[in-house]
Amino acid sequence: MADFEYPDDLRYTTEHEWVRDLGDRLRIGITAYAQDALGDIVYVSLPDAGGAVTAGSAIGEVESTKSVSDVYAPVSGTVVERNEALEATPELVNSDPYGQGWIFEVEPADPTALDGLLTADQYRDQLS
Repeated sequence: MADFEYPDDLRYTTEHEWVRDLGDRLRIGITAYAQDALGDIVYVSLPDAGGAVTAGSAIGEVESTKSVSDVYAPVSGTVVERNEALEATPELVNSDPYGQGWIFEVEPADPTALDGLLTADQYRDQLS
């Protein structure tokens, strides 16, 4: 397995999403491991802003040259922003998965929802 970066300030899901706490909202994307497994990303289906999402439900898709994978909501809440830049440049998910390649932001229904997600160490452990 390649040695990818998994920033310690993020939380993770077993479905390979990462979550960054921005205070009143959470920013979500897919991990370096996931983007590498998918290969060259050619399209990202984004959830609608203002829509409600339920933890564990599919809210969009990431399409690569080899497959299509669902993106799941790591927490329940309301989508407050989507990364419109991905419509023109979906490859940002490959080149900068933890920065410019973020997918959407959610205002969580439960502020403690982050506590139930994996730490960077726990995510690394479940990959090995």
